[in-house]
Amino acid sequence: MWIDTHCHLDAHEFGNESVAQAAQARGQGVGMIVIPAVETANFSIVAELAASIDNGSYALGIHPIYVPQAQEDDLRLLRERVAAAMADPRFVALGEIGLDFFIPMLTEPAMREKQIHFFREQLKIAREFGLPVLMHVRRSQDVILKHVRQIAPAGGIAHAFNGSDQQARAYIELGFKLGFGGAMTFTRALQIRRLAAELPLASIVLETDAPDISPAWVHPGRNSPDQIPRIGAVLAALRGMPEEQVAAATSANALAALPRLAAALG
Repeated sequence: MWIDTHCHLDAHEFGNESVAQAAQARGQGVGMIVIPAVETANFSIVAELAASIDNGSYALGIHPIYVPQAQEDDLRLLRERVAAAMADPRFVALGEIGLDFFIPMLTEPAMREKQIHFFREQLKIAREFGLPVLMHVRRSQDVILKHVRQIAPAGGIAHAFNGSDQQARAYIELGFKLGFGGAMTFTRALQIRRLAAELPLASIVLETDAPDISPAWVHPGRNSPDQIPRIGAVLAALRGMPEEQVAAATSANALAALPRLAAALG
C-alpha cells in the first residue's frame, strides 16, 4: 500500500473528476489520500470529499497563501471546526499551515508578521487538540523551526521539503517527517535527491501535492494521486531498495506522523 500524505484533490483543476481520480489512485495501490484544507471556505468541501471516497482523509487549516484575506475570526472558526471534527475518523491533522517567504507580497513586513501570527495561533490549536500538523515550509525552514520549538505540536510533516541536510535533521529531531514528491523525480534536483537517498528512511513520507509539483514524466501537466507509486519507485531507485520495501516503510511513516490515519484506513 502507498499513502499520498498531501493532495489537494478538491482543487478546481480536477473539475468534477476528484472521485474518479481517487478511484484511479486506489487501483494503483494508493490506500489513503490526505486532503488538506487551505481556507475556511473549503473546510466543508475537503471533509465531504474525504467522506465520499473510500481512501480519503482530510486536514483543516489556513494556508499561508490565504492569510492575506484571512480574518481573525477565521481562527475562531477553525478551532470550532477542529473541535467538532475530532469525532470524525477521517480527520487526521491540522493543515495546511505554515509560512511562505517565496512569494514577494508575502515577504512584506506586515504580511510576514500576519503569516507568523496565523501560524503560531494554529500551532496552539494543534497543541490543544494533540494533533499533528501539515506544514508549508517554502523558503521559511529556519523560521518554522523556531516557532515549532516554542509551540510544539504532536509532530507532523514538513511538506514538499526542500531544505538543507542540517534543517532536515532539525525537523527529524523534533519528531517531524519530511514530505518528498514530484520534485525528487527531476535529475537536476541534486540536493533533494541526495537527501532522499541519504536521510533515514524512517523520516520520509510520500506526497503528490496534486495538482501541483508534477513529477518529471507529467510536467508541466496536472499532477494526480495515482502518481504516488511511480514517485515511490524513484525513491526506491535512489536508495537502491525494492519498491515494496519503500511502500511499506513510507506508509508506516505516514501512520506514525498522522496516528489518526489508522482509523481512517479502518
